[in-house]
Amino acid sequence: MLRKTSADNKRIVVIGGGTGTFVVLSGLKKYPLDLTAIVSMADSGGSSKMIRDEFGYLPPGDIRQGLLALDEDTPRGTGEILRKLFMHRFDKGTVRGHTFGNLFLAALRDITGNELEAIRQAGKLLHIKGRVLPVSLTDTNLVAEYENGKVVEGEHEIDEPQHFDGKLHINKLFLKPPAQILPKAKKFLEIADVVVIGPGDLYTSLLANVVVNGVAETIRKTKAKIVYVVNLMTKYGQTYNFTASDHVLEIEKYLGRKVDYIVYNTQKFPQSILKKYLDEHEFPVRDDLEKFRQGRKIIRENILGTEEITKASGDVLRRSLIRHDNDKLAEVLYKIIS
Repeated sequence: MLRKTSADNKRIVVIGGGTGTFVVLSGLKKYPLDLTAIVSMADSGGSSKMIRDEFGYLPPGDIRQGLLALDEDTPRGTGEILRKLFMHRFDKGTVRGHTFGNLFLAALRDITGNELEAIRQAGKLLHIKGRVLPVSLTDTNLVAEYENGKVVEGEHEIDEPQHFDGKLHINKLFLKPPAQILPKAKKFLEIADVVVIGPGDLYTSLLANVVVNGVAETIRKTKAKIVYVVNLMTKYGQTYNFTASDHVLEIEKYLGRKVDYIVYNTQKFPQSILKKYLDEHEFPVRDDLEKFRQGRKIIRENILGTEEITKASGDVLRRSLIRHDNDKLAEVLYKIIS
């Protein structure tokens, strides 16, 4: 039983998508907090792309990750098998590459006739703590304009560059067509006590939410503390050779305000994993945060996970090899919340 503190029942909003948001939510759900995940709807790769193309529905991948992160064991003890079921990725046949969870959400969308109701029903089935909300219900695509003037459309094409130099930096990120913030997401941002941004791919997971009309404006007006969790590694095609301060400045450029807290991992990477990243032109994010000492609180802790992540059979997308530790990161965040 957790000791009651001043942080109990505080309203925490986590913005992002993918595995970074999964890590944050998985740790924070163990504390007495009111949790809301606001996730990107610009995904255009893998199973999500197939569902967008074949069904005409919004991409479910980041919703599924958020639901699984917040799930608690059901009264009859079926939570573990449900988690495995929702995470299961098919590796053969016409459904190869799909996760069961994504197909299940598509089926619920068919049954309920409504994206939000499908998410709500899935949350009830998984007995989640808190709520998962799409940042928008607009069918839109992420667009990046690079420093050489090249324009690339599609989250997957930005995330995994195939036909251009991944060392180029992005000058401008936007959505086509423009998307409007979901009113319920806006409401929870307005009343939040703490907003956690990251970790996650800077442009395709984090800023993909912020460029939705109404998100940055609402965050600028909120009285919540804004916490940014710095990524562990740079990302070829997005943040090649970015330092920690480069990440922070990009977040702040799109938010239109400073963040209050910056969380940075100090633990060194295993050489075996580091070599695999170096082969992909990706490097540990260098700490140059001293320049931000004034006006922002910097928290440096060992929050690195210890296990190398392995991809599921049938997964066609690139994945991170190592992540933040759920519990260590949550402990750091909870101290900020308190």
